[in-house]
Amino acid sequence: MLQRHLRAACAAAAAAGALLVAGLSGSASAQPTASPAAPTAARTLRTSDAPPALLGALRRDLGLDRRQAERRLANEAEAGATAGRLRAALGADFAGAWVRGAESATLTVATTDPADVPAIRARGAVAAVVGHSLAELDAAKARVDRAAAHRRTSQTPVWYVDVPSNTLVVQATRPAAARALLAAAHVDASLARTVKSSERPRPLDDLRGGDAYYIGNSSRCSIGFPITRGTQQGFATAGHCGRAGSTTTGSNRVAQGTFQASVFPGNDMAWVAAGTNWTATPNVNGSGVQVAGSTQATVGSSVCRSGSTTGWHCGTVQQLDTSVTYQEGTVAGVTRTSVCAEPGDSGGSFISGSQAQGVTSGGSGDCTSGGTTFFQPINPILQSYGLTLKTTAPGPGDPGPGDPGGTWSAGTVYQAGDTVTYGGAGYRCLQGHQAQAGWEPPNAPALWQRQ
Repeated sequence: MLQRHLRAACAAAAAAGALLVAGLSGSASAQPTASPAAPTAARTLRTSDAPPALLGALRRDLGLDRRQAERRLANEAEAGATAGRLRAALGADFAGAWVRGAESATLTVATTDPADVPAIRARGAVAAVVGHSLAELDAAKARVDRAAAHRRTSQTPVWYVDVPSNTLVVQATRPAAARALLAAAHVDASLARTVKSSERPRPLDDLRGGDAYYIGNSSRCSIGFPITRGTQQGFATAGHCGRAGSTTTGSNRVAQGTFQASVFPGNDMAWVAAGTNWTATPNVNGSGVQVAGSTQATVGSSVCRSGSTTGWHCGTVQQLDTSVTYQEGTVAGVTRTSVCAEPGDSGGSFISGSQAQGVTSGGSGDCTSGGTTFFQPINPILQSYGLTLKTTAPGPGDPGPGDPGGTWSAGTVYQAGDTVTYGGAGYRCLQGHQAQAGWEPPNAPALWQRQ
């Protein structure tokens, strides 16, 4: 619960500042000592730097004009920060957040306690009172994940927590198969909803030539995001593209690198160490898109994908922490999107504005008739393998002279709710991201809340 509801509502009302573009008060700080010059979420996440290629894909796939696309990216950045602050304030009551509208101008935050509504509204968000907390639904999904490890799930290929409907959704070719899976997981029927679907997701690699990189001179995938590990340069990609020890060549058929680690199924993550003649850059497929960070996008946010088969395509984030069953097995923790993809796009970049989201895993459909695509989030890849995302210049803040002391550290992947110290003060993480110079907690109120 909010501690205490009336006090929190008053504090939030006092903190809610001017609306950025269309109604989201994400730039307001939760701490009374915040500087009025503190950067907005849109500035921190550099939404104004979105290049023409990404804006063009947003216009084509989401039916927006250029100004709408720019406003949408700015609103989504502010929505993520606002949702993070409300998640911290609501605690166990929090039941998820999502954006909607052509410009993502409306942020909805769900709670299980009606007394939280004034504080949610004071932040400029729409309040939804629901029956189940996000923690309760996440726990139910975790039970299904464990049950699925001991069962065939080809008839129930996808399951996820759907925050707008406040349910655990199981997609199934036969409803009876969904009921059996939920029963095996001991998930109460009130928590779940079955959606009949003929969807048959598969990994999106193939054996055709002429792509971003080849594995063993045969199969083909797309580069995800360039990274470094110490002095070693390379890139993150999908685990199903290759196993540890597999060699790669570039699209020019020049020797490129070697897979250092790979997991699939279970997760779908891998990284390739490149040879000395390959240089990691923050660019995505030479389109002018540059990566500034890895802040996770909110449900409903726009997201774009670049792949070597179909190029740039955009859609929206539908669900986080989804589980999907391919022929090879179940992969957990992927994000479900409305973006289309085709074979050969596997491993490629998913990005929201300037923020890296993940690498293409698999999906169904195609870019002619439309489809659904899943991506492996980038932050778990960085954290699992000790990688550092290659980004553009440092963030909006000046780190300042000397070492201020504390537990915050550039290169560390932080999740929402993590706490650190910096310069003698404590901070709570609002949105998952990999920390980098210039994003120190005092400089990034969109990512950190002073305690």
